[in-house]
Amino acid sequence: QVQLVESGGDLVQPGGSLRISCAASGITFSNYAMAWYRQAPGKQRELVAGIFNSSSINYADSVKGRFTISRDNAKNTVYLQMNSLKPEDTAVYYCRARHTITAHVTSWGQGTQVTVSS
Repeated sequence: QVQLVESGGDLVQPGGSLRISCAASGITFSNYAMAWYRQAPGKQRELVAGIFNSSSINYADSVKGRFTISRDNAKNTVYLQMNSLKPEDTAVYYCRARHTITAHVTSWGQGTQVTVSS
């Protein structure tokens, strides 16, 4: 059974940093591209960052230079390091996996809440 479990969300002051994690199980992790999405209240879910390997990474314009996505295939985990956080980064953050050959996409996890506020 495929499972994605996000964790690490918290309340952070503007300008602060936070690292969130997504642990995957039930898949051959190294065969999947991983991505972080977020959904703010009243808004559509949007792509934040994606990674297949160190030479295949992309970011939304709104987070470029502030966020860093990385993965540890030995731990079946993808991370999102978020620096210089802004109130507009407040959202529930979700991860998702997509098989690089079959394009199979996993279901959403429960998400982790990130709140940026003073």
